[in-house]
Amino acid sequence: MDALVRIFAERGDLAHLALLLWAGSASLIAIRALAALARATERLDAFVRELARFNARHGAD
Repeated sequence: MDALVRIFAERGDLAHLALLLWAGSASLIAIRALAALARATERLDAFVRELARFNARHGAD
C-alpha cells in the first residue's frame, strides 16, 4: 500500500487516490446495506409465512 501511495504522490494524483478510496468505501457501504435489507426481507417473509400458517391452523379468515 505504501508503494501505491508513493506512486500517486510522485505523479500528483492524490485527488485520484482519494476518489478511488471514497468510491471503494461507498461501494462497500452500499453492498452491506443491501445485504442487511435482504436479510430483513427474509425475516419479514418468514414472519408472514408463520402468521399465515397460524391463521390456517386456527381457522381465521
